[in-house]
Amino acid sequence: MFRIIPDTNINFIGVRKIAFIVSLALIVLGAVGFTMIATGKANLGIDFAGGVMIKGYFEQPVAIEDLRSVLGTEFEDISITILTGFEKDNAFIIKTKSPGTEEESRMQLATLEKIIDEKFPTNSFVKVETHQIGPAVGETLRKDAQFAVLLSLFGIIVYIWIRFDFRSGIAATIATFHDVLAVMGIFWLLGLEFDMLTVTALLTLAGYSLTDTVVVFDRIRENLKKFRTRGEFANCVNSSINEVLARTFNTSITVIFVVGSIFLFGGDVLRNFSLALILGVVVGTYSSIFVASPIVVEWESRSPKRFK
Repeated sequence: MFRIIPDTNINFIGVRKIAFIVSLALIVLGAVGFTMIATGKANLGIDFAGGVMIKGYFEQPVAIEDLRSVLGTEFEDISITILTGFEKDNAFIIKTKSPGTEEESRMQLATLEKIIDEKFPTNSFVKVETHQIGPAVGETLRKDAQFAVLLSLFGIIVYIWIRFDFRSGIAATIATFHDVLAVMGIFWLLGLEFDMLTVTALLTLAGYSLTDTVVVFDRIRENLKKFRTRGEFANCVNSSINEVLARTFNTSITVIFVVGSIFLFGGDVLRNFSLALILGVVVGTYSSIFVASPIVVEWESRSPKRFK
């Protein structure tokens, strides 16, 4: 029977030191990105930075370049995207950040609506949705998002600790933390907008990464009886990773096909969300092989203690 990934015998554990260097670079990048996001210095969406958003459509065709030139002269920080997949043509999402008070945000929303009406008097703009978030609310949401990510990581430690052992919980948490930080760092490096949808993607990829890691840990536990000698633990881990490699690849590529479709055809609203998931799948697959398992091997070599 044809298999995309044939039986392999790759020495993954043998290159763990190189993998640790790569992972360290990703963690440092992620730490910088996290700091920028936490201090409000990154490209934050209006969910976190505060601002206004108008979603609607024009009755007649309007070029997005004309809309940007008109509104760009009035607002320094404005984002205009075409709303794809909407039931009406000529639909747009208009966002502008408002670092002032909530009252200033309301005034900004009113000004934005007024300018659109004045600049396009013969082409009515039908508002479908308006959204306004004050800076104080945005800061609260940002703190809540950070707490949600940290709480999920703590839950991972407890779950893996119960299912395997404490050191496995720590290894799985480091791998998951590595994945979340890596995606955050890449988003910051590329200047992509970080909003609540991105946080949703981060929590989703944390669960995906954990699932991948648990599959490897389960196979390691099953194979321990084949490797009786304590010094053969690294070989046991290596063999286990190779055995689940085909499953890992097939699962990852299937998820990428689905999320890739959302990235290509889901419209501007879901683009960053789907990109975060794609990056998360790639990094999560990498970490389950080159981060979580090698950490357990290093720990075993320094403090021998088998899985439960």
